[in-house]
Amino acid sequence: MEQTNNEEKGTLYLVPNTLGKTPENNTIPEYVLSVIRKLEILVVENIQSAVRYLQWVGNTIPDYEIEFLLLDKNTAEQEKISFLRPLESGNNVGLLSEAGCPVVADPGSELIRMAHKRNIRVVPLVGPSSILLALMGSGFNGQQFAFHGYLPIDAEKRRKAIRELEQESRKNNQTQIFMEAPHRNDELLKDVIQCCSDSTELCTATNLTLPDERIISQSISKWKKRDQVSIHKEPTIFLISTEN
Repeated sequence: MEQTNNEEKGTLYLVPNTLGKTPENNTIPEYVLSVIRKLEILVVENIQSAVRYLQWVGNTIPDYEIEFLLLDKNTAEQEKISFLRPLESGNNVGLLSEAGCPVVADPGSELIRMAHKRNIRVVPLVGPSSILLALMGSGFNGQQFAFHGYLPIDAEKRRKAIRELEQESRKNNQTQIFMEAPHRNDELLKDVIQCCSDSTELCTATNLTLPDERIISQSISKWKKRDQVSIHKEPTIFLISTEN
């Protein structure tokens, strides 16, 4: 394993992923790729998709020589603590996201907190964030905004959450940002259109950074007049705003 000085601890790199694979690289800086290509230990949510990403990056250490540490919602705290041992021994470790930036709507924040408590250097690497890209493209308030992750699966609880987010936006002039598992996109879109006032603005940002990227930002009243309202099963960020 690649090591720093024996008296030093390793660095925990927060490694971004693309938002979808494209033949050309238009989202990951070259210096970030150079870091990825040197990492021998990776904390990942899914080993198979991590291997596919490394193949896309190219010129990495062979995947059979990389130590993969699995981190998901079921990983026990003691196991997370064990992920820090290589770092304390002087080895660099990468925390790799499934898509976009690590920890943002991804597991891993607890591991980073543990690293800070042990005076382990943490380095976030530059990569695409679907949340910020969606906010940039929406035309909504970028000075006051909140990200809520996934809304409830239960239909009634989801609709209640949507109404509360609209009220929060109106009260604080705050853009509300949320997402859904792609196979439930259309259910969420339908609920937002039905639950929100006609004057409320809704933006959907779909397949960001990909060739078929689509950003639609307009009032609910205009959404209701659209001939076809469907996102299908494509990764999408939803934003609502009551700013007039």
